[in-house]
Amino acid sequence: MPHTLERLLTRVGAALAAPVLALVTALGVTALVLVGTGSDPLDVLDTMVTYADRPRSQALMINSAVTYYFSAVAVAVGFRMNLFNIGVDGQYRLAALLAAAAAAAISLPPVLHVTVVLLIAMGVGALWASLAALLKVYRGVSEVISTIMLNFIGTALIAYLLTPGRLAVRTPGSNNIGTEPIPPSGQVPGIGLIPGSPMRVYGLAILAVAVGVGYWFLLARTRFGFDLRAAGASEDAARASGVRVGRMIVISMLLSGAIAGLVGMPQLLGASHTFALDFPAGLGFTGIAIALLGRNHPVGIAIGALLFGFLDNAATSLELEGVSKDIVRVTQGVIVLSVVVAYELVRRLRARAEQRDVARRLAAAGPPPTQPPQASPPSAPSVPPVPPTPREVGA
Repeated sequence: MPHTLERLLTRVGAALAAPVLALVTALGVTALVLVGTGSDPLDVLDTMVTYADRPRSQALMINSAVTYYFSAVAVAVGFRMNLFNIGVDGQYRLAALLAAAAAAAISLPPVLHVTVVLLIAMGVGALWASLAALLKVYRGVSEVISTIMLNFIGTALIAYLLTPGRLAVRTPGSNNIGTEPIPPSGQVPGIGLIPGSPMRVYGLAILAVAVGVGYWFLLARTRFGFDLRAAGASEDAARASGVRVGRMIVISMLLSGAIAGLVGMPQLLGASHTFALDFPAGLGFTGIAIALLGRNHPVGIAIGALLFGFLDNAATSLELEGVSKDIVRVTQGVIVLSVVVAYELVRRLRARAEQRDVARRLAAAGPPPTQPPQASPPSAPSVPPVPPTPREVGA
């Protein structure tokens, strides 16, 4: 029992070592940047802590975290299959545009209306991601290159569709344009989760929790999840065991794209109710950083999403105190770099610790017992040579 507890504590410590090391490094570098720009790190920290203590700030942080969580889980599904889906940004923006146009065009009962809109968004995201999957399986094109190019194509397609006369209308009293407003039956009301806060938490936060639970169950408790992790670890070994790697790549990208289609839904159905020129962009790239920080685990991703949500919203409070918003971006960038370095460092230290543990166990077990010498089988009696006959001699 003590050995089991020791191994458990070692595993937990190894899992937490990399994120903690990354955060400490990021905070140290940020403190140096603040000192170099003439700001007091302690004053900045006090401002951020004060901001986090306000109920309204907490609601804003959770709302940002809900959006980031969808993005990070979409990226993590690809990471589990050893796929780098950089196209989440284009997938969710295109899905949000078409889902907004469809939500304004149809009329259904409230719950059914929202369900149809979510399914449309997931379908569009999965369809856009399937292009990269098919190119990889049938033409060997790297998903990194194809998803980057699909982001540019998606941006151009959105610019083409989001014009008056197609899917957009002009917003009265401004130069902004967007889709027709979504009727109340297609909207998702917020939740009064934070006492004393005028801001309400996105109602789709419940869906984010469901996605996280489903992601964990799929990977940890199903045969598909085992095949997915096996194929991501070694395609050759998975193929030798009967796993159809090409099929797993396509399904993984479809799942990643479907979850990516949900990234813009909290903002669309819970706040803006229209897809306009100022719809949030760049959330897919933030999801990559959060997935790395959370080590592709649903709980770790949730913590990373809350951290990034806090930093994003605290940037406004820092700007009021005379601190540039770019300081927050520096912190987020250093966190990403620190995570990569910290994970590799922890992996090497853990491998060395396992080698020392194996050597210690072998030394404690002692040398293997020697085998007693086996008796050799009795040799056959030697037969004297037959003397030649006189005829053989005469010959």
